[in-house]
Amino acid sequence: QVQLVESGGGLVQAGGSLRLSCAASGTIISINGMDWYRQAPGKQRELVASISKGGNTNYADSVKGRFTISRTNAKNTVDLQMNGLKPEDTAVYLCHAEVEVVLLGTLKSYSFWGQGTQVTVSS
Repeated sequence: QVQLVESGGGLVQAGGSLRLSCAASGTIISINGMDWYRQAPGKQRELVASISKGGNTNYADSVKGRFTISRTNAKNTVDLQMNGLKPEDTAVYLCHAEVEVVLLGTLKSYSFWGQGTQVTVSS
């Protein structure tokens, strides 16, 4: 089975920085897209940043210019560097990946999620 484990969350003052990391492990053939989502209390889960296997990136308008997503394909990891943090960035941040695995002799792609890491930005 495949697991995604996030790390790096915490409490930071407004204007500060945090770096989130996510490592995928298990019987992985390949990982296509990797993403960071966030969910604040009472709000819908939203896509923060995504990165393709080839390194193409996309960002939510609210984080453009402040957050940077990167990945290391050889290590099956994805990071999110967050600078200029604002109180409205407070949320649980979740790692997501589209992972190719072999199931009953067939190559298939499945969606996996991490358990989430809390980011709290104080004003």
